[in-house]
Amino acid sequence: VQLQACGGGLVQAGGSLRLSCVASGRSIGGYGMGWFRQAPGKEREFAAGIGWSGSRTAYAESVKGRFIISRDNRKNTVYLQMNSLMPEDTAVYYCAGKDTPRTERAVREYDYWGQGTQVTVSS
Repeated sequence: VQLQACGGGLVQAGGSLRLSCVASGRSIGGYGMGWFRQAPGKEREFAAGIGWSGSRTAYAESVKGRFIISRDNRKNTVYLQMNSLMPEDTAVYYCAGKDTPRTERAVREYDYWGQGTQVTVSS
């Protein structure tokens, strides 16, 4: 499966962005999916995850209450709505998928990765 992330950009603090991750090659209907991010000089970290049906979600403490992950399996797409953005949210954001239906927080649990989309939040 190939993952294509888009929707990043430059936004002022307090603003919003919506990232999309479109999958091709196979249906992601049975996959757990996640969004990760990596800031310069830092390790890639979990931001949000969603189970195969969309009924279960998980968030990093740093984004909880501001970010919302969702999915539309008919469109083979996962979304990350990011609100109240802060400069510390600046990073490359990656979508990822795993062959099992539950979401996980660890990078090593994911089998497929998109190319990343840059999010820059100015103060």
